[in-house]
This record gives sequence, structure tokens and C-alpha cells, in this order.
Amino acid sequence: MQQATAHQSAASNDAPLVARITQDPAEIRQAMQLRYRVFAEGMGAHIDSGEAGIDRDRFDDLCLHLIVKDVSTDQVIGYSRIITSDVAEQTGGFYSATEFDLSQVIQPGKSYMEIGRTCVDPDFRSGAVIGMLWSGIAQFMSAHNYDYLMGCASIPLNEGYARAIAVVNHLREKHFTPETLRAEPKVHLPRFSVDMDGAPYVPSLLKAYLRIGVKVCGEPCLDKEFNVADALILLGRDDINRRYLRHFAKTEG
Repeated sequence: MQQATAHQSAASNDAPLVARITQDPAEIRQAMQLRYRVFAEGMGAHIDSGEAGIDRDRFDDLCLHLIVKDVSTDQVIGYSRIITSDVAEQTGGFYSATEFDLSQVIQPGKSYMEIGRTCVDPDFRSGAVIGMLWSGIAQFMSAHNYDYLMGCASIPLNEGYARAIAVVNHLREKHFTPETLRAEPKVHLPRFSVDMDGAPYVPSLLKAYLRIGVKVCGEPCLDKEFNVADALILLGRDDINRRYLRHFAKTEG
């Protein structure tokens, strides 16, 4: 498995923060607890990992775990997992393939890294934490020359389908890939007309993705267990908005 380390410092809530890829079992466990708090307790996901308060699946034993820690409390406050092409061969495919037909997205001869389970502690949802995660992701992508970044970006369904459909309508108008780079969802989100501007309801994490340059590969997949609509995102290495990435913490803090 390929390894990389990204070290950065920032200040959020007056706390020094550090971002890195970790193999420490205690830090990985903290990350899985954070995932559970965000997705199960915060978004209503139904998670059955065999252990209370933990979000874990079959990809976690082989993936890379990118964390952001609050040094003053020694707590993991931000997280994203990375599944590389090599890891996907060992797990039987990317996580995204459980929700989408990727046959038009994965191009022969190109290398891919997938991000997933990205989350930030509710007390630290500032541009600094998200920016550190993205800087770590971008550094890893550049260091290992991956051609494309992809992953599932979640649109919560806590407020019902109408708001999520409005968000998708906005994405369809502004941010979809060309039709030759579309992924077919295995379970479609219900479609009905809504008279609502979805732009204000784009989740903050997805909004950050879009600003960094990602595109959305078509219609989302309905993930009933996680109570979300997942949009497949795609970003070419040369398409990263590095100027925005550099100033992310300042502009979003």
C-alpha cells in the first residue's frame, strides 16, 4: 500500500491543528467514532458495523486514513479516507462502484484515487479544517501522480426529498460532467417537480468540492441506509483550483 504524510498547521477555535495520514489504531478508532457521530447521530444513517458508536466497513482495513487533529485535545476532528487503484484491486473495486456503474467514468490507462466518508466535527466546521483535508488530498494526488480524484459527496435527506431534488437540479444546470463521463446510479432519487432554488442548500462540503474544481457525474444514487443522495464527483489532477485551495482557510473561515 502506498503511504504519504501531509503535515500542516492552522488555527481554528484558537486550537493548533495538524493533518496527516495515520496508521495509528487509536487515531483510526477516533476517526470511526467521528464518522458515526456525523453520519448516524447527525444525519440519521443506519450503521451496523458490529460495534456500537463505530462506523466501519470492509474498505477500512486497506484504505488510507487522512485525519485532522486538534493538538490541544489530541482529538480527531476531520477525516477522509483514500482508496487508491491498488487498494481497489484488493477490495474488489472502489466504494463508488457499490452505488454507480463506473464504466463510462473509469478510463483505461488512467490512475484513480477515491475519497470517502469525509466529515468534520460540528464544533470545527470552518474552512481551516476542510482546507487542511483538501490540501492533504491534493498533496497525495500530486505526490503519487494520480490522474483523477473521485468519490461520493452526500446530499442529506433530513429535510425530505424536495430540497435534495432542488440541489440536484442546480448541479445539473451548472456542474455536471459531459454525457460521455456520466455514471449511472444503481438506485435513482425520486424525480418530481420542485419550485425551489437549490443553490442555497448545496451542502458546505459539496460546495467546497465544486469551488476546488470537481464536476458531478450525473444523477445521484439514493442511499437509504445513510439517508442521503450521493453525487459522484470527479476531478482531474490538472483541474484543481490551487489558488482557491491555498486561500481556502482564509476565505471560508
